[in-house]
Amino acid sequence: MPNLRQASLRHANLSLVLRTVLAADEPPSRADVAAATSMTRSTVSRLVDELVAGRLLDEVESAVGGAGRPGRPATPLRPGARFAALGLQVGVSHLAARLVDLTGAVVAERIVPVDLAGSRPVPTLRRLRTLAGRLLADAPSGVTVTGAGLALPGIVDTGAGRLLSAPNLGWEDVAPRAALGDALGDLTLRVGNEADLAAYAFAHPAPGRRRDPATFVYLSGEVGIGGAVVVEGTPMSGRHGWAGEIGHVCVDPDGPSCRCGSTGCLERYAGRLAMLSAAGLDASTPPAVLAERARSGDERACAAVTSAARALGIALSGVVNVLDIPTVVLGGHLAHVGDLLAPEVEGWLARRVLSAHWATPEVVVAPDDLAAGAAGAALVELHRLVDDPVSFLS
Repeated sequence: MPNLRQASLRHANLSLVLRTVLAADEPPSRADVAAATSMTRSTVSRLVDELVAGRLLDEVESAVGGAGRPGRPATPLRPGARFAALGLQVGVSHLAARLVDLTGAVVAERIVPVDLAGSRPVPTLRRLRTLAGRLLADAPSGVTVTGAGLALPGIVDTGAGRLLSAPNLGWEDVAPRAALGDALGDLTLRVGNEADLAAYAFAHPAPGRRRDPATFVYLSGEVGIGGAVVVEGTPMSGRHGWAGEIGHVCVDPDGPSCRCGSTGCLERYAGRLAMLSAAGLDASTPPAVLAERARSGDERACAAVTSAARALGIALSGVVNVLDIPTVVLGGHLAHVGDLLAPEVEGWLARRVLSAHWATPEVVVAPDDLAAGAAGAALVELHRLVDDPVSFLS
C-alpha cells in the first residue's frame, strides 16, 4: 500500500509540474516551478528530468543571469515538441483534419470545403479517412500522435462513440470508427459534439491554459446553430451528454419548420442559411460577404442581421435567466457578423434578463476558425496526456 500511494503521488506531481510549465506565460526554470507548486527544488528537478527525458518538456538554452547562485544555472522549460493530437471534424460545409501540439499550435491541417447536406455517412467518413491519412503521413518527423477526436454536428452518444442524429447532415445512428479505421491505426477515437468541442477550444487555447471568462454560453454557427454551456472551462454535458442545443430553443412556436421536426427554432432565424436567405443572398455566399453588405448599409443585409439579433436575444435571454451565465460567445458564421450582432443582442439581453441590472450580459466574439471543433477534439486528447503523463513517458 505505501508503494501504491507513493506511485500515485509521483503521477500527480508529474502532472502538476507539466501543467505548471504549460500554463506559464514565459518559459519557467525549475526554481520557478518549485515556487509555483510549493515542492522542493530537488523534487521538482527529478520530476522535470523525467519529463525532459520523455520529451514531454524541452529545455531552452540556459538563461543569462543564473551566475552567482548555487546549483545549476537557470534553464527555462517549454512544452515538448514531440507530442501532438489529431482532431477531425465533419461540418455541413466542410471536412477538416488538424494536428495540434502541446503549445496549442497547429502542426499541420487539411480543410476541404464540400456540401454535405443530405450526404451519405459512410462515403463521407471514408473521404475524411483519406484526409486524415494524408495528414498523418505528412506529419513532421519525430512527432508522436497521442490520440484522435472527431467533432460531429448533432446529438452524440460520447460513451458509445455514436452519432445519434445530425438533422442538417441528414444522418441518423452512425458509428464513425469503423469507416475511419485503417487511417487511425491503433489510435483511440473519441467522438463528441462539434459545439462542445469548439467551446472547449475557446476555453482552453492550449493544454494547461484557460481563457477568461471560463464560464460562458457558446454558440457555434454553421448551416444551423450548435451550442454549449461551459462552466469553469468544462462543457456542461447534462444527463445524457446532450446539453447545449440552443439552436433548437423556440423563438416562435408559429415560426417556420425546422429540420429537427419542430417549428420556430433559433437556427431558422440566425443560422447561416436563414441569414443569407433573409439578405437575398445565395446559400453558397460566404458569411463575410453578408457582413460587408450589412456594414455598407445594404437594406436587406441589415434587416437579416437585425432579425437574427432579435432571435438570439429572445433565445439567449431565456438561457441566461435559467442558468445565471451572462457571458455569451459567438463562434462560426456568427463571428463573421459578431461586431454587428453583439451590440443588438446585448440590448435584447439587457431588456429581457432579470439580473441584468446587477450583472450586465456581455457578448464576446470568438476567433474566426472553421475547424474549431477539430481543434477542441485534439485539445481534449492533449489534456488527457497532461492529466496522465506517466503513460507517455516510456
